[in-house]
Amino acid sequence: MNGPWRDDMLETIRKKIEGYTPEPIGRQRAFAVFLPLIRVGEDLHVLFEKRSQIVSQPGETSFPGGALEEGETYKDAAIRETQEELNLESSQINIFGEIDYIATQSHIIHCFVGELVNCEPDAIRPNEEVESIFTVPLTYFVRHAPEYHSIDLKVEHKEDFPFELISNGSRHKWSSRKQLIPFYRLDNQFLWGYTAQFTHRFIELIEEDELLHD
Repeated sequence: MNGPWRDDMLETIRKKIEGYTPEPIGRQRAFAVFLPLIRVGEDLHVLFEKRSQIVSQPGETSFPGGALEEGETYKDAAIRETQEELNLESSQINIFGEIDYIATQSHIIHCFVGELVNCEPDAIRPNEEVESIFTVPLTYFVRHAPEYHSIDLKVEHKEDFPFELISNGSRHKWSSRKQLIPFYRLDNQFLWGYTAQFTHRFIELIEEDELLHD
């Protein structure tokens, strides 16, 4: 009886794994952002938002974006959040595609790149979540790499941590962790963290194009 039982179980497992779409382990919140390119005169710029005082991380620089709503794809969320925050029509948001995403134990952030069309920066009237918007020439990021600075992440345990369930108990040597954080030096603006990381990764993907170095 063991043989057939094992065969049936293995077939069930095989079908389950074959048809499974891998996801990060954990219960991360899902977010999507949009890295918008916009024409300013004859130049191509990247548009950023300065977050207002009524949202988390007020005063920080970010891209349009936010948490996924039920049933949304990451792309849908990026478009919806951009429409809401910048008061634009969906026809003004031309998504080119997606670049690499960020995954941590607490959240996943997907980043889409595209162009804002049929609008001028001065004509954009963002909603109450956005204090202001500003643009930076794309060539600035090609010519100026970010600075990366590291921070040490400390391991702390609660009083009921079950040391008795691990080898060496409380003497277990935990791996030290460092996190590298990118910073761009902009006049009168902050650009660091995840927004800077997406900006840098985007530039890395396109900087082989010699037109960007003219």
